[in-house]
Amino acid sequence: MIRSLLYVPAHSARFIAKAHERQADAIVLDLEDAVPAEHKDAARDDLAASVASVRRGGAVVFVRMNAGNASDAIAACRAGADGLFVPKVQRAETLTELGLLLDPVEHELGRGAMSFVALLEDPAAVLDARAIARAPRLIALALGGEDLAQVLGGQPTPEVLHFPKLMVHYAAKAEGLLSFGLLRSAADFADHTAIEAAAREAKAHGFDGATCVHPALVPLLNKGFSPSAEDVAWAERVLAAAADNAGAFVIDGRMVDAPVVERAKAVLGRYRVIAGEP
Repeated sequence: MIRSLLYVPAHSARFIAKAHERQADAIVLDLEDAVPAEHKDAARDDLAASVASVRRGGAVVFVRMNAGNASDAIAACRAGADGLFVPKVQRAETLTELGLLLDPVEHELGRGAMSFVALLEDPAAVLDARAIARAPRLIALALGGEDLAQVLGGQPTPEVLHFPKLMVHYAAKAEGLLSFGLLRSAADFADHTAIEAAAREAKAHGFDGATCVHPALVPLLNKGFSPSAEDVAWAERVLAAAADNAGAFVIDGRMVDAPVVERAKAVLGRYRVIAGEP
């Protein structure tokens, strides 16, 4: 259950020290865009301490590596990170090769295999998203909206990003993966009302969660990607009625059949995981 993923610059001791208090489902220690070139080596060298620090609140810990940087991946593995955010993925083979690189390190450490989240950031990757989604170790896809807009020569407006984000989302769901994102740029974090609306929109499309660059957005994403009280009440009514009815029936003036019952089960299942119920 990953509703919120908070990016934390991996060179910033101040942000790292507070990250575990932010109640994010996942922390992404960023070695890539958030870290100036002159600080990248030190940030990588400090990953073991950084991973341990941000994990204190129970979050899943990812490291966003620099594209093609084997040293980043190995350091994240040795530091105990749960997975990697892999930027600028254009083909499934990149992830296969990265897994092969990590295999002997994981064996040496006696740790489990790291999982991958692939970031697709150019038109070619978007068009090949279904093939990329079949890569080993992959648990989720996400679209890098700012990078895609730059490559397109366009602007990262919701209108520009809506279609490619849905394409990547459909590819993820077609292969049984998680899908992270809002149907807008994640860089525009100041308008909380718009973010709340975007989270509701993304949840309606079936996205599982989204990344954010400011801790103030974490509670908005956690709420937005959680079933509402109305969702839970509806699901309970559907399942109660389903226990007494075979085939299709009517709830709240709408027909309910097998797909709707399954959706109700999924809503309650998600709610129980969030609530910590068995």
